[in-house]
Amino acid sequence: MKPLRWLEIIIIFTVLTLLSVYLIPNESMFVLLRYAFSVIFLFIIPGNCLVNILFRKKNKVDLIEEAVLSVALSFGIVGITGLFLGLSPIGLKITAITTSLSSITLILAIMVFILKNKDLKHPEQQR
Repeated sequence: MKPLRWLEIIIIFTVLTLLSVYLIPNESMFVLLRYAFSVIFLFIIPGNCLVNILFRKKNKVDLIEEAVLSVALSFGIVGITGLFLGLSPIGLKITAITTSLSSITLILAIMVFILKNKDLKHPEQQR
């Protein structure tokens, strides 16, 4: 998949998750949609971004390994973020959690985009 298309998908999914968290109330019949977006966002997307940073070109992993690593790394990222928020004066509020995880995910996605573009422009300088 092209880097720009991948970045667009991550940004759109992040925005849809944020919209579903803030706009769909708990009593709504669409609450399952909210939960589905949230689970995928928490348990897959941050880890997938990190896997794409760590395993590029020569170090490519297959689909099953990528899926397992994405889930495991997402648990780590979400756990560490929760730990830092819990220890900070900000606390574990829904706004702080969504803002910090969205920021981390978008920063990682932009890093992936930059690195993939660099790899496409300079294929001879593989890691």
